Amino acid sequence: MATTYKTFSNNDIVSTKTLLNEAIPLTGTVVSGTYMEGTSEVNIKNYAHGMFQSVYDYPYLSSSANHIFDITFGYSANSACSSSTSAQNAKKINIYNQMAKVLVGHSSSGVIQEFDEDGDLTGGTKIQEAFFLNFARLLTKDEVKKGSFSVELGIEVGNSASFHKRIKLTDYNAQNDYRVNSPAGDYAVLYAETSYDGGDTIDGTAYSSRKFLVNERALGRVKCGLIYYQAGVAVLTSSLFAHASASTITGETATNGKGLLGEDYGGYKDSGVLKAMVAAHGYQPLLGPNIGPGGETVVTGDEGSNLYLRAMLTGSEISSSCNALRSRLYNISFNNTTELNSTIYFCRLNHNEFNYSSNPTYLNGSKIRIKNVAGDTPVAYVTGVGLYSSDNELMAVAKLSEPLKKDPTNELTLRVRLDY
Repeated sequence: MATTYKTFSNNDIVSTKTLLNEAIPLTGTVVSGTYMEGTSEVNIKNYAHGMFQSVYDYPYLSSSANHIFDITFGYSANSACSSSTSAQNAKKINIYNQMAKVLVGHSSSGVIQEFDEDGDLTGGTKIQEAFFLNFARLLTKDEVKKGSFSVELGIEVGNSASFHKRIKLTDYNAQNDYRVNSPAGDYAVLYAETSYDGGDTIDGTAYSSRKFLVNERALGRVKCGLIYYQAGVAVLTSSLFAHASASTITGETATNGKGLLGEDYGGYKDSGVLKAMVAAHGYQPLLGPNIGPGGETVVTGDEGSNLYLRAMLTGSEISSSCNALRSRLYNISFNNTTELNSTIYFCRLNHNEFNYSSNPTYLNGSKIRIKNVAGDTPVAYVTGVGLYSSDNELMAVAKLSEPLKKDPTNELTLRVRLDY
């Protein structure tokens, strides 16, 4: 039988889904200080609107540069930072509302909801001031793999480049504990865990034997942000960077009680999650040194006026806050996920099928070239498979690495896979 076309049965078609993961490491040297021309970082793109920065892995004017993430800062209109006297007040509110609208959504009354530290939108503690890291699709692909995300930040004052003392933010146990009440897809809580160090000492005790611990001693970690997996956005609460003893930005004073970590470490009242330990004259916020990485003034005034995060977030433009955060980034790492959908077609060639060729060269006049006499067994050589639509329109072609002999004495099954 000179079979040319054959219709697939349901048993001949199988659909599968495969998740491919790729490790993405981003070192702090890429996002701050590597590509300098004078005092300018040429892999950091600032815009005239001043609402966010774009970070590239190479000078952004180069054709070899890849966009890796955007960084910005914003706060809610309900935040204590919101004031007509705050720098770029309207833009910071707009940034927060834009991110909240996409990632959190609206309430039943149509009001944009605020970020919540544990995803409980019906109540709980709200994140009203936040930094946003929006990763490029080039890195995240279809989504960030749950349980793989981490950010490490330096917590030293005056010596941030050494990163001797660091703290790590992770989406701990997110593969088993994530939220689905976001219009942007799945998300989970980011926790601050123990810090790491390079062997410095306090009161004669090596850091390697002493760690910053969080108040939530049962778990050894504290909530410090959110990670949205499909959207590829990390939300870091600014309370991370608050004064050691302040529970909120508005609670910052020189002597008040506990911070997010709140541990009395080596005789110093140490950091909130990311507050650096300083000399006896007081505290300096992690993100509030006088001079930014490009030499610009981050917060004006004398040392005493620079002690608090709120002064920086309200008195500085968004780009200055972004510069300060970037200078503290030691490492960002996660695994991305690519969803590979496949359809597998089993092309079955029974013994009495496809033993002849439709190639014009198969015939010489009215005779089959490969037959010497009429009684010889027909033979064909399979070199490819064409997949057709119901209208006989050719949709795909699969080629074999070498021809396969087909005659009435054998049967073949060719497995064709389409990935998309």
